[in-house]
Amino acid sequence: MANGFLGSAVGALWAADRKLPGALLPGEPRAKSVIYLFMCGGVSHIDTFDPKDNKFAGTMMDAIGFGDNNAPMKRPVIPILRTFQNYGQSGIPVSDWFPHVGGMIDEFAVVRSMFCHQTNHFPAVIEHTTGKPLRQFEHPCLGSWVTYALGSANKNLPSYVNIGRPSSPVQLTGGYLGAAYSATPFQTGSTPIPNLAMPKTANRADREKQMQALLDWNKEFRADYALDSEIGARLQAYELAGNLMRTAPAIVDFANEPAHVKELYGIGTKETDDFGQQLLLARRLVENGVRFIQICHAGGGNGAWDAHGDMSTHGPLCRAVDKPIAGLIADLKQRGLLDSTLVVFTSEFGRTPWSQNTTGRDHNGKGFTTLLAGGGVKGGVVEGGTDEVGYRAVEKPHYISDLQATILRQMGLNHQKMDFNANGRAFHLIEEGTGPIQAILR
Repeated sequence: MANGFLGSAVGALWAADRKLPGALLPGEPRAKSVIYLFMCGGVSHIDTFDPKDNKFAGTMMDAIGFGDNNAPMKRPVIPILRTFQNYGQSGIPVSDWFPHVGGMIDEFAVVRSMFCHQTNHFPAVIEHTTGKPLRQFEHPCLGSWVTYALGSANKNLPSYVNIGRPSSPVQLTGGYLGAAYSATPFQTGSTPIPNLAMPKTANRADREKQMQALLDWNKEFRADYALDSEIGARLQAYELAGNLMRTAPAIVDFANEPAHVKELYGIGTKETDDFGQQLLLARRLVENGVRFIQICHAGGGNGAWDAHGDMSTHGPLCRAVDKPIAGLIADLKQRGLLDSTLVVFTSEFGRTPWSQNTTGRDHNGKGFTTLLAGGGVKGGVVEGGTDEVGYRAVEKPHYISDLQATILRQMGLNHQKMDFNANGRAFHLIEEGTGPIQAILR
């Protein structure tokens, strides 16, 4: 906690000063905050948002590049057992696994032509998180870049928060930007940040006096002594910890949320309660100026969305996130926050049309789907497409860095100016791809 959380805490304070003013685009940014929904393990796009017919089911398909030794092989195409319905004025088809998201589909841009280079989980998560296909260097993740470039909008809270268990620690790292720009872990419940709750024997009024005294002493100490960076970092970390002790408990206290709002997120229903609470917490963090909120669903190991054995394992996962996601969009919209909040739904890759001699699907980085809503994104539009079986992005393909460039663009940042010098070398956040996905932007 001392090494990880303190680094994160420092970042939230230091980031009050923008570090990349040259990367700011003219005018007001379309999005003030990002809620980044990452489904750990690989969502099957062809069973959710990229419908295909079953005319190739049962045929053998070349699966070159898969398997332990990349040897040529053929695998059987398995049928898609989902039904799709056209929703909204846009008429975009959505799987029966996502009826609630389908009801809000006119708010979403559906990008069906995402691709990445990696086909194994850990490298693909790194690529998705950092925009780099390999990790010769400790590249920071996207949330860290946003924090570094834009600074903090609330000195009492971190700029970059992660909720839920990630697939990889890389999803939280500040990399060569430093630990100060890594994600701060939050959780639902009465203790938003582990190890930061007051002792039960403590009196809040006395604790407030103690914390104020510490703040005053720290100020005097800084005024009297020239501090090296580590001492300064630790002092600022403890200051933020004190602010969080005052601020964070109120943010996770849902007592004053109306019952109809909780129901909107599926809170109180077993399947949707956990993810619903996480998304409601995300909305409250947006209201309090947190810039980048990453929510990792079903993480740990390869992630529960890794459906090699049977595609039916997607069913409960979809039910767990469907209603909360739709509820988040509806709640943000009714509060006037959707226009300034960019919501992204994605995973490290999609799934193949074929099986591994099972009823499940393999990893597929050559084509998958990402959804975006709010934050200046056009709703009710589809961008790009995969081939007849959903294997490869063939129409308007977008590398994963295009998604990152799009997010940065809506946050008011020029992706081509996101540079950092470390040890005499210039690093660029976006080095590949075609830039922001302009067709989905207003």
